[in-house]
Amino acid sequence: MIRWLLLLFAGTLLGGVVHLATIIILPRTATQDAYARLEKFAPVNSVSALPDPKPAGATMPFMDPAFASAVCRYDLSQGWIKLTVPVSLAYTSVSFYTRQDIAYYAINDRAAGRRVIELELMTPEQHSQMPEDEDITAADRLIVESPTVTGLIAIRALAPEPGLMPMARNAVGNAKCVPQSLNAASR
Repeated sequence: MIRWLLLLFAGTLLGGVVHLATIIILPRTATQDAYARLEKFAPVNSVSALPDPKPAGATMPFMDPAFASAVCRYDLSQGWIKLTVPVSLAYTSVSFYTRQDIAYYAINDRAAGRRVIELELMTPEQHSQMPEDEDITAADRLIVESPTVTGLIAIRALAPEPGLMPMARNAVGNAKCVPQSLNAASR
């Protein structure tokens, strides 16, 4: 009896170790993550609209057909990025992901409180190198620090009715993800 309990315990322990190792290691070894899948649609440091999801398949998993979507694959190695997203009439959101698909920041039109979501994306090192300007307050300038040098920005605009989809596409189509340099920050 003790032998069977020991075997059961060892099997459960081994299964738990294998399960945890798979959960931790598998995402890091996947070659077709979101960043890699979007290489053919989105050049680095520019906003690209994603095609509408089709019943047979979508560019990204779990895409909602009621949303117009765009992405910006960013690379902060040459400088920080200024992101400008016009707000649609219904709902607009911007989400930030690391290269390993970990979400680290999100903002929507209601939180922004303006007709345009404007922010600056930079690494902590780039942020520390920015000159201090007493005339500009935190309310005037939204700075988001990226934990990694590369990653994704997902932009989504809701079309509450099918006839409003052109308005939502226009909102994400007019978004800009423009690389900047440290010299531009001092202006």
